[in-house]
Formats: sequence, structure tokens, C-alpha cells
Amino acid sequence: MAKVVCFGEVMLRLQPYHYERFVQAENVQFTFGGAEANVAVSLANFGVDVSYVTKLPSHMIGQAAINSLRRYGVDTGKIVRGGNRVGIYFNEKGASQRPSICTYDRAHSAISEAKKEDFDWESIFSGAEWFHFTGITPALSENVLEICREACQVAKKKGIKISCDVNYRSKLWTKEAAREAMTELSEYIDLILINEEDAKTVFGIQADKTDVHSGKLNKEGYEEVAKKLMEQFRFSEVAITLRESKSASDNDWSGLLYDGKECLFSKVYPVHIVDRIGGGDSFAAGLIYSFLKGDDSRKALEFAVAASALKHSIEGDYNMVTVPEVEKLAGGDSSGRVQR
Repeated sequence: MAKVVCFGEVMLRLQPYHYERFVQAENVQFTFGGAEANVAVSLANFGVDVSYVTKLPSHMIGQAAINSLRRYGVDTGKIVRGGNRVGIYFNEKGASQRPSICTYDRAHSAISEAKKEDFDWESIFSGAEWFHFTGITPALSENVLEICREACQVAKKKGIKISCDVNYRSKLWTKEAAREAMTELSEYIDLILINEEDAKTVFGIQADKTDVHSGKLNKEGYEEVAKKLMEQFRFSEVAITLRESKSASDNDWSGLLYDGKECLFSKVYPVHIVDRIGGGDSFAAGLIYSFLKGDDSRKALEFAVAASALKHSIEGDYNMVTVPEVEKLAGGDSSGRVQR
């Protein structure tokens, strides 16, 4: 299968055990994650040749971050070493009516202080057919925004398909800055991934009669959102994740895919959440995998939504599932019965 390149920031994730709050916790779990890294690991688990690009310090924490990717088969050979620190995020898992809380400590991380000359995109994209990044990465700094722009320009020149998950983070930049940057980068993007809240915040496009905080979705409105995005930016596909939040513990999860001709809605999965971080990233990885495999839009959408539904049952950022497991769920077996 074709080579995929993912570019972004991998961070150290610190989280209390179980559902403890930081104010009561005496021990924390130490793992790694990050939007594009999560996509890379998912793709590697699906058997895809995937390379992850970032900048990490040469010290032992930077090496531990690289090892966390390498153990799952992600190519880390293009990672640049340098800088002083690995970004950190503190995650407090919510439950029932108490929401999860994510606190960033990523200022002055190695990748946020990277320079354009750190990355030789002509070399990095050698043999690649797909490039993936998210809106989190250009939000890190003006330098990284410029690096993303150059990466997109080189990828487009080489005929590489580009996907981007908008992933707006209000703790990283304002909606005005996000709108300006993502509008510019959308000139290069083929497949855009977005949720209902980000469509409104970043591009000013909203589904009628939908309140993301009430947990109720108006499906008909999202077809119009997808069409408006397509008309404004001429994407090849628009994918929207649809999360109906009943509580922090239970959601209904589905997706939409619009290819300019037909707007498809997936089946809906009721998910009891073990860990929701990385859910959208696993959806992106599922779409990338299916499209690289040559699947049609319906099959790609159902595979992606099934993959991300399974991710909600797995601790950590990374989606530890195989293609047969995803295909089984997408095919209708959601019983969860013991496999012997």
C-alpha cells in the first residue's frame, strides 16, 4: 500500500489512574499521543507504510516518544532531533455528567520552535502518495504555520493527496487566527475532516437547529454544511464526525462523507467511553486506509466510523485495533461476545 506521511507534535500525556481528579491523585500514567501521531499508529496497525515527521529533543524523553511510535511500526527516520522540551498535556478523564479536562503545557516545545530549514520536504515526500496534518500543528507557532504551508506546497506539486482534520483548539489560538490560517491552507487540502463545532467556529458554517452542547443533531443540516464547505474550498471530500453526547460516559457516534455528488451518513454506534481522546484521529486513519485501498465512499465511511467507535473502548491516544476487527464491526457484529 502507498506510503503516508504525517506531520505534527507528539506529546507526553500525564493522567491520573482510573477516574481520579488531579487534586486527589498521588500517581499518574505516563504515555504519549498527539493527533497526527495517533493517525500514524492507526495506519501502521492497519499495515500501511507510514512515516511520522516532527522535531523532538535528543534527551531520553524525546527518545521515549520516538520509541512509542517505533514499537507499532511507524517509520521515525525523518524525525528531526533538537530543541529542549517535549510538549506535555495533562488529561483528567470525565465520567457521567463530569466532563474530561485537558490542560496543555506545550509552550516552547521542540516542534513549536522548529524552523523551515529543519525539514527537507522534497526528501520526506519521496515515494509518498498521502500527506496528513491537522489544524493543531499550524496553531503551535508562526514558524510551524510556515512549515505546514511549505509542506502542503511541495505535496501539491508532487501530486500527493492531502488530508487535514481541522481540530480547532481554543487554548492554542483564537478563532480569528484559526480562520485566517485554515482558510489559506484549505487551498491545498483534498480531504477535510471536521466536526460540527469546528465548522461553525473556524469557517462560520453552522448546521441549522443544532446545539452541540445539547447532544442533539439535525442530520439534514450537516449535508448543507458539507456542501457549503465543498463550494467554498473545492475539496474532493468532506468528512464530518457526528457525536451526540448523552454524558461524558455515553455518546452516539457516527459520520458523514460528502464527495460532491452524494452525501452519505454512516450507521450510528452507541459507545460507552473508556477513553475518547483519539476518536477523531482513528476516524481519519480509517478513511485514509480505505481510500488508499480503493474502497468506495460508502465502504470507506463505514470502516472509518467502526474504527473510531472501537477506539472509544481503548485506553490511551493510540487505536490498538486490526483491520479484521474493524471489518467485523462494520459488517454488523457489535455483540462484543468473547472470542474463543
